[in-house]
Amino acid sequence: MVLEAQGPTPAAQAALGKLCSSYWRPIYGFVRRQGVGPEEAKDLTQGFFALLLERRDLNAVRQEKGRLRSYLLTSLKHFMTNERSRAMAIKRGAGQRLIPLEDLRECERIGFDPPESLAADQIYERRWALSVLDQALARLGDEYRAAGTAQLFDRLQKSLTDEPDRPSPADTAREFGMTEAP
Repeated sequence: MVLEAQGPTPAAQAALGKLCSSYWRPIYGFVRRQGVGPEEAKDLTQGFFALLLERRDLNAVRQEKGRLRSYLLTSLKHFMTNERSRAMAIKRGAGQRLIPLEDLRECERIGFDPPESLAADQIYERRWALSVLDQALARLGDEYRAAGTAQLFDRLQKSLTDEPDRPSPADTAREFGMTEAP
């Protein structure tokens, strides 16, 4: 996807948007774990992506050089260091404050207050994994809807939660005239 995101074509722009949305939550989680408040963390996350896009850093990324996750995390750490230096300069009267460009939807905010026992790197990895799972569920939902079985998908998705009223696999199988797998 990184290679697809390189260049000025509409397909590249779409791939770039997908990359940014995939990594927004992990980056935000890492910034929050650094002791930054929610609003400032949004600003820093948005600023990091703005700088990444402005400098076209992703154009230099090559598959054989390593993982994008590691590259982004290292870049973010450098960005945070530079922002701290800039914040010190602001206290002396120079610079401007970043303005958030978008609000998080309510469902994206859930679970962003990191447990105190996890390190920032662990939160970044966990948020990345959650983003991958969200994308997989969205794709799977699209496949079920295309096959005309959206109700089955919705029911199965409810069984993944830890809600007390979630349906059991046996209940779902009976409801849709299926047999439960052993």
